[in-house]
Amino acid sequence: MTSLRPTQPYRSHGVPHMKPFARRAAALGLACSAVVGLTAVSGAQAFAASGGNSTAATAFPALDPAALQAALETRPSDNAAGAVALVAEPGQSWKGSTVDSQTGRKIPENAHFHAGSISKVFETTVVLQLAAEGRIDLDQTVQHYLPGLLPDTFDPITVRQLVNYTSGLPNVDEGKPAESADETIADRYDYRTFDEIIQGTLRPDDRPWPGPHFAPGSKQEYNSLGFRIAGKLIEQITGDSFKDEVTARILEPLHLSQTSVPEDDPRMPRPYLHGYMADDRGRAVDTSEQGGDPSNMISTTADLDHFLTTLLQGGLLPAAQQNELFTLPKDDAGKLVPFVGGTSCNQVACFGAGLMSTPLPNGAVLWGKTGHDDGYANGMFATRDLSVHAVYSVSNLGLDFGAPTPLANRLLTAVLAPAASHG
Repeated sequence: MTSLRPTQPYRSHGVPHMKPFARRAAALGLACSAVVGLTAVSGAQAFAASGGNSTAATAFPALDPAALQAALETRPSDNAAGAVALVAEPGQSWKGSTVDSQTGRKIPENAHFHAGSISKVFETTVVLQLAAEGRIDLDQTVQHYLPGLLPDTFDPITVRQLVNYTSGLPNVDEGKPAESADETIADRYDYRTFDEIIQGTLRPDDRPWPGPHFAPGSKQEYNSLGFRIAGKLIEQITGDSFKDEVTARILEPLHLSQTSVPEDDPRMPRPYLHGYMADDRGRAVDTSEQGGDPSNMISTTADLDHFLTTLLQGGLLPAAQQNELFTLPKDDAGKLVPFVGGTSCNQVACFGAGLMSTPLPNGAVLWGKTGHDDGYANGMFATRDLSVHAVYSVSNLGLDFGAPTPLANRLLTAVLAPAASHG
């Protein structure tokens, strides 16, 4: 059942593993896939071209529950078993879910799911909070804070470069032979610490050590190893675990009671969206319980929406650090650095610290993040003025975590042009 309900005003809250296929995931989803084909939607009411900085609210069509539910329903070409989503505008919010194709049961709208790389935004927020407290200098190097962590083949990499994807580091487990679907499913309970991931990538025993992809700061490339290093840095600076820092700084102040950092506990809180992966024979295997690394997170659409809207309102960071989220890296000539190694951005940088920006054909800019874990494909995005914000999670049967999620494009089209969506 879908529901359209009034929203409560948002209030600011002031607060002083990655799986084998997910490691190679490009940051695709709602924002990137939405760009495709939207210019052809006739009669679409456009986002205002505010660039996200205007305080004036952007006008959108009223939410259309029927169009949103139709967009949410999984289709054979989606290669998905089910989905949950939340879409909101000022004064309205909609939640929806589908039937789980494997169990035949309706998925609860408040179902938990593995958030994947959405955790990078939580992690970046903690790093920026520590910077605001003077405990981390974003311009200081990894080699200064964590001497000996990086091989000597790497030039100095700053903390800022870790979280804005310009480090030039190799990605997690680079050079490791790809696993089959059956191997990935069999290994889903594996858990590795930050150190095990970092050393297993930079100093592997069974293959040549990878070197830098480019000089730090000269290009942007989607990268997860930098965030494993940032996680280790958080723990080094604070003396606490990543879980404890995220819980104390974000989850508890924002009352995100349905969000957790499970560490090496594979169990899922109920109710939950079952994640499935197709094995080598094409059969769906429930991979909901899984391991990962210390930065893995489990959440719900409502909790992630509350986190993102509070973050964009400035409720978690002072102004200077807040600005880092939206600052795209530039070269000495003031031009955006090139984006390489994937299709997340259109040739030039589109990531600030943690967050991805995507300008839409009608002039709007969405900010947010996608995330993948075994059996899950997720996204959370919003305009900076919160004229629209959305979170989704798809039970993703496919193994290609770099592929766009068709649901994301349909949801955005249903927001921009609900009448066209009915057609």
